[in-house]
Amino acid sequence: MKGVVTMSLFTVDRSKCKKDGICAAVCPLRIISMGEDGLPFMPDGASCINCGHCVSVCPQGAATLKTMNPADLVMVQDKLLPGPEQVAHFLAARRSIRSYKDKPVDRETLERLIGIAGVAPSGHNAQPVHWLMVEDAGEVRRLSGLVIDWMRQMIKERPEVAGPMGMRALVAAWEMGLDNISRRAPHVVLAHGPKKLGVTRDSCIIALTYLELAAYSMGLGACWAGYLGTAAAVFPPLIEALGIPGEHRVFGAMMLGYPRFKYQRIPRRKEPSVSWR
Repeated sequence: MKGVVTMSLFTVDRSKCKKDGICAAVCPLRIISMGEDGLPFMPDGASCINCGHCVSVCPQGAATLKTMNPADLVMVQDKLLPGPEQVAHFLAARRSIRSYKDKPVDRETLERLIGIAGVAPSGHNAQPVHWLMVEDAGEVRRLSGLVIDWMRQMIKERPEVAGPMGMRALVAAWEMGLDNISRRAPHVVLAHGPKKLGVTRDSCIIALTYLELAAYSMGLGACWAGYLGTAAAVFPPLIEALGIPGEHRVFGAMMLGYPRFKYQRIPRRKEPSVSWR
């Protein structure tokens, strides 16, 4: 194409490029270099992770990846970005929700939530996170029952683990009709991915954190379902019930629904413990 320099994955539009080297400066793997003619280039065979930094940072829209065209990307809108005071208040006002309305969240909203969580950072841009959204409240309850089965087994076989985790009290509460596993949330969402990939665990946790914050911004409540997430990683009957692929592992779970109550105040927290050097 006239006016365009093409390399294996990376394309530069000569008519737009200002030769400022910004794309090379932000490349995480430093595989973009500046040529003798002042134009950036990516060598053939370079291990590009398709993060899109080069495409998204270029003021002129001169850089293109085979997987990403600047014309197809959403422009950053400064007017939509919150200031530091708004962010600080939003994060401080967020609460872990354990009391839910008996009202399901519609599929479109859940899909939007997953879409937002999908932009969370991941190690090496591997994007290894897979989602399992349990929509049916009855299924949520059944899965919680399987967590209780796991706890009963742990009480018998691993009492030294079951004791500190309070499993006897949780089983007793369940038998009295109290669900302290999923708190009768209408939905739970689980994040899983390849267990042999080193970045999967942290990527799942970060993505679930994004999802929790996004839920709050949309008027939803969320809370980490720690017992469900733990059991889903180690208890074969629950893994089978969830349909998790053999090469995958669950690295976190979260309850979702509409909060029954609105919090009016921000509770106090300990001052951060910081060391300065």
